[in-house]
Amino acid sequence: MNPWKPGQSGNPAGPKPGTSPGAKLRAAIANDLPDIIAKLVQQAKAGDATAARLLIERVLPPVKAAEQPVPIAMPADGTLAERGRAVLAATAAGALAPGQAAQMLSALGALGELVKTDELAARVAALEERNGDRP
Repeated sequence: MNPWKPGQSGNPAGPKPGTSPGAKLRAAIANDLPDIIAKLVQQAKAGDATAARLLIERVLPPVKAAEQPVPIAMPADGTLAERGRAVLAATAAGALAPGQAAQMLSALGALGELVKTDELAARVAALEERNGDRP
């Protein structure tokens, strides 16, 4: 019969610190680590691609894909719909990536919501002014 109840740990205190395989390996190579790193650097300089890759992967963060800004002709005084059409035209012409176009159209949509909010606030203020309800 099992001496533990269901849901009860057989080792409630948990493992002792420093007893995991990773901790044991780190402790074993701690004194030799500077020499190991120096040897890896030496091998990488000698043309060992594996050593070079290992060093680079551990030191440099991976390069993230970044989209470059693309200037497009957009009517400065145009309506939001006209600006949206300019984005779609640039995408159709291949000057703008679909992901960039989606971001720009989303930004134009958000701008449209801001404009609506401003216009609504102005209308409410005008109505309150006209009715004398202004706080």
